[in-house]
Amino acid sequence: MLKRLIVAADGSNNSLRAAEKAALLAQMSEGIEVEIIYVVDFSKAKSEVLQSQNIEELEAERRKKLIPVEEVFKNANISHTLTMLHGDPGPAIVEYANKSSCDMVIVGSRGLNTLQEMVLGSVSHKVAKRVKAPVLIVK
Repeated sequence: MLKRLIVAADGSNNSLRAAEKAALLAQMSEGIEVEIIYVVDFSKAKSEVLQSQNIEELEAERRKKLIPVEEVFKNANISHTLTMLHGDPGPAIVEYANKSSCDMVIVGSRGLNTLQEMVLGSVSHKVAKRVKAPVLIVK
């Protein structure tokens, strides 16, 4: 049985669907730990800092993106924790998941076309290739 799930979230509809699938899996296991991880992307962090009034406002804006994801687990009565990481999302998720002992990583797919994925590389593809635990990519 699953004991610990990591759900990568960014506030998008895809990460919300990933959270919904994680909640379904969590309901099938007693005493499961669910950890939501959010990566503050360095490439976007500069503009966020410049547009915000202060650090508290910036943190509140970031947390506001994750409210729908957290609501999924609250509504399903599943305890969860939220961890914020900093860095490039793909490598940060991989590093965190590989250092922690998780049974599965669940991530949403952004739906890049073949050319975009080949040129840019998708976060979900990087996670699936490099995380040692099983990875569930939700479309």
